Amino acid sequence: MAESISFLDNADIFDEGEVRWRIGLIALATDEILERDFASMCPDASLGIYVSRIAFANPTTRENLLAMAPRLRETAALLLPGQKLDVIAYGCTSGTALIGHDAVAQNIKEARPDVAVVTPSRSAMLALKELGARRIGMLAAYVEPVTRALVDCFEADGFEVISPCCLGLEDDKDIARVSPDKIVELAESVCPADAEAMFLSCTALRSISVIEKLESRLGIPVLSSNQVMFWRSMRAAGCDFRVGGFGRLLSEH
Repeated sequence: MAESISFLDNADIFDEGEVRWRIGLIALATDEILERDFASMCPDASLGIYVSRIAFANPTTRENLLAMAPRLRETAALLLPGQKLDVIAYGCTSGTALIGHDAVAQNIKEARPDVAVVTPSRSAMLALKELGARRIGMLAAYVEPVTRALVDCFEADGFEVISPCCLGLEDDKDIARVSPDKIVELAESVCPADAEAMFLSCTALRSISVIEKLESRLGIPVLSSNQVMFWRSMRAAGCDFRVGGFGRLLSEH
């Protein structure tokens, strides 16, 4: 056994780290896809993604989605306590439509008043305005009442949602099992001919890998919940990367 343990001079061992921008991500406890998608879109190590999980129980009903609102504060507080964050993104499109972006932001800012707050539904609207698209097609994973709340949210902000369609799924496990090929097939079949953009709604849907394929086939911008939220998070953090492979929004804007 060593007789003693020596102490090294640690005055010069620290640097500023390789992370320049920090995004906190609140993911649903049941979501299998969001965290992986953000990691896939992350351009390099200068952008850090830090995840906290919020309690959520399937099925994806209005009542269960609204129940997340009071939990946002404590979940946000778990994201790098006492350390710098540039933005916190709340990963639930339908939850934001029901709770409201402002209410989501208020709850998060009770824990982290110093950060910008990003939500997928608000991010989608900002992205559509950036792209100059007002008439949109929509394919949502949810049941009809939840989809209706999302459509109402978009239309209240001046968008025209043309013939929205939903898959009628209530469980994030099932949403995560919808194949990307099927997403392409369904989006092509329901996209209105006069749509100026197509939105694939749900953070648990495996849609980012098919955005460019759909843009090529449909000839219009295609947005997804995780893509628009990542785009808006980078902007809110002051990060100006252009990211290839995930559609026009990230590569051109």
